[in-house]
Amino acid sequence: MSELPKNLKYTKDHEWAKLSGKTATVGITEFAAHALGDIVYVELPKVGAKVKAGATFGVVESTKAVSDLFSPATGTVTKVNDAIADAPETLNQDPYEKGWLIQIDLADVKELDPLMDAAAYEQHAKASAH
Repeated sequence: MSELPKNLKYTKDHEWAKLSGKTATVGITEFAAHALGDIVYVELPKVGAKVKAGATFGVVESTKAVSDLFSPATGTVTKVNDAIADAPETLNQDPYEKGWLIQIDLADVKELDPLMDAAAYEQHAKASAH
């Protein structure tokens, strides 16, 4: 696993969130993308959809498995990365930049406080790999 971005918060379900004001950009981690293998399909919510912390907001399908995507926080989807639908392999190639999935207008930014920082997530990912 390459160096984890330090400016992100991480969930136990291998999603990341980048906070900017009251907006969180959400994606999956490199660990998740690698564990899934070649990603072939992504199903994301529409703009305006309500998401809830810990609840599923979409699905990612790979040559190995189908996995739910879990929202790191509660809010309203304000932007969806439509390019992912046409090029789901972007999640394998660039999960932290071009591979973002959705942006959420957060109901409460403090919901991100309990998420892991890069060091804690790295330990979690190592434990998950065994």
